[in-house]
Amino acid sequence: MPEHTTASRLQLSGLCFLLQILTIILFAVFVRYSPESSPGPCSQQLNCSWRNQDSGFQHPRFRDVHLQALLGFGLLVAFLGRYGPGSVAISILVVAFTIQWAILIQGFSYFFLNGKIYVGAQSMVSADFCTAAILISTGAVLGRVNPVQMLLLTLLGVTLFTLNEYILLSLMGVSDSGGSLTVHTFGAYFGLMVSRILHQPHMDKRKEQQDTGHQPDVFAVVGTIYLWIFWPSFTSATTVHDNAEPWAVLNTYFSLVASTLATFVLSPVLYEESTLRMVQIQDATLAGMAVMGMAGEMLVTPFGALIVGFLAGLIPPLGFRFLTPVLCSRLKIQDTCGVHNVHGLPGILGALLGMLLTALATADAYGGRLELVFPLVAQGSRTATDQVLCQLCALPVTLLLATLGGSLTG
Repeated sequence: MPEHTTASRLQLSGLCFLLQILTIILFAVFVRYSPESSPGPCSQQLNCSWRNQDSGFQHPRFRDVHLQALLGFGLLVAFLGRYGPGSVAISILVVAFTIQWAILIQGFSYFFLNGKIYVGAQSMVSADFCTAAILISTGAVLGRVNPVQMLLLTLLGVTLFTLNEYILLSLMGVSDSGGSLTVHTFGAYFGLMVSRILHQPHMDKRKEQQDTGHQPDVFAVVGTIYLWIFWPSFTSATTVHDNAEPWAVLNTYFSLVASTLATFVLSPVLYEESTLRMVQIQDATLAGMAVMGMAGEMLVTPFGALIVGFLAGLIPPLGFRFLTPVLCSRLKIQDTCGVHNVHGLPGILGALLGMLLTALATADAYGGRLELVFPLVAQGSRTATDQVLCQLCALPVTLLLATLGGSLTG
């Protein structure tokens, strides 16, 4: 056993060293800072809202997104009694490598000009979006893979995430600023397919892995508070245009409060516990925000956001009560953190909502915001019906890439 432990430690040390040397070399050859005097290269569909903003506004926005990715997701995985502190350490390892690798892979797709990758606030926010998707994926296999395997999952996951994002946002012109498809749906089903390939019959179920003690709930409390504070900035990081009203922020908050109430409605009915555990509130919070990833900047209306958030908040308790046992027993999918109920299904619901709202993409309904939300429709190069079809096709494309990529990675 000591020899095996020593070999594992040396494998992790060697892989981290090789990956860091590789990224340093690639950064030295390709990566440069964007010139402050020019807007820099920017994909039409990815983070271009940063183009006309002053640098003073970029740093707080990037800070919020980065804190959300690191602290929000990092603390949420600490509910596992046997792996809690180690899970947080693995999350930080994944974040540290994902940001570097995403800068390179996404740079070649979006920020590549004259043989160089130009980095700035846009590229850092894009990397943090990618980091969020990878952290969601790791939630499906947490506690069942070692750090070396987690790094390999990250290596392939970032590449496939970027491919899916490029197809959806740049080639298909899909509007998904908050990542219902690109972050939540892709991350969840990519991780679930890795989990399916790595199925271990003797592994305990999620509820048996949870510690009923005090410490995991403390982590969940802090992580959930970070979600409440920073996630609206996450969903709106690519949608703020000059002085336009931050619809994505407002819709996310409305969805968030309704989804939280939903779990207080349903959980006492489904479970015999006298009080809700913080993990259940955390799951509802994530579901309410995942559902607003695509539709947040669209014409949801406040009452619509409340309705959708309430529906999304019903998914985690129902999913954990009825769907998770079926996935484990019939499909042999062990979902450690319940990403299917918290990210996958709400992400799909958010994508379907986005398709419906896209049908309203007219100048009368959106006014001056049409150019910001659906630039191709506003320019006349695409009708609202064409945009709906593109949004519709984006869902199977994402699921296909996630499942095939997850199978390959597993």
